[in-house]
Amino acid sequence: MMKVNVYGINGEITGEVTLPPPFEDHYRPDIIKKAVTVIHHNARQPYGADPTAGRKQAVASWRPGRGVSRIPRLTQGRRGAFAPGTVGGRRAHPPKAEKNYHRAINKKEMKIARNSALAALANKELVIQRGHKFNEKLSLPIIVEKKIENIEKTKEVIKFLDTIGVGTDIQRAKNGKHIRAGKGKRRGRKYKMPKSLLLIVANKEKIEKAARNLAGVTIITPSEINVEHLAPGGQSARLSMFTTTALEALK
Repeated sequence: MMKVNVYGINGEITGEVTLPPPFEDHYRPDIIKKAVTVIHHNARQPYGADPTAGRKQAVASWRPGRGVSRIPRLTQGRRGAFAPGTVGGRRAHPPKAEKNYHRAINKKEMKIARNSALAALANKELVIQRGHKFNEKLSLPIIVEKKIENIEKTKEVIKFLDTIGVGTDIQRAKNGKHIRAGKGKRRGRKYKMPKSLLLIVANKEKIEKAARNLAGVTIITPSEINVEHLAPGGQSARLSMFTTTALEALK
């Protein structure tokens, strides 16, 4: 059984706790990647063109014999219309709203992926390899007292994270904010930001309001845990912090 330190609100070690069995599972990056891909597929929203787009003009072909192409032309003129490649014409292969993006995965595979992603949280080498910055003397995953669930001020959360040794990871995420490449920058998602700390608490009513504005931080309860939270983008070993009550609920 794996044992890790429990840290107080002042950053001092206050005891030890035994991690639940999933933290000792085999690390399976292939299944984790598959599970995250399925989650992304099933989160897609159907979209498509209007089926009648580009087909609303009155058109007719001039047929052979006039020495011009036989594309459909406006009945009140000679301009080509309706066909792909004409001004105002339909698209040849538009996206269709009826397309099914859903992907299936076995329940056992999803469970293996989740437990494997939990096990990766305790692997310090993988967490460092993922790019997180923290005090390497800390035992992973970081377990803290349940008192932090009652913090109501953002400045108090920042002070606590700096004291325990993970404040540098928040700054890393803040410095990594950048403008997205591609069309998304003009579709309401201009910026991208790296993920930083994953905070799992039993009651997030107060701490969520205090910490939700910190760069890259995600606050969830044990019942909300999924592979996407533990391994964003399919890359496992996210820097994580559990409260003692959340860890008990996870068991």
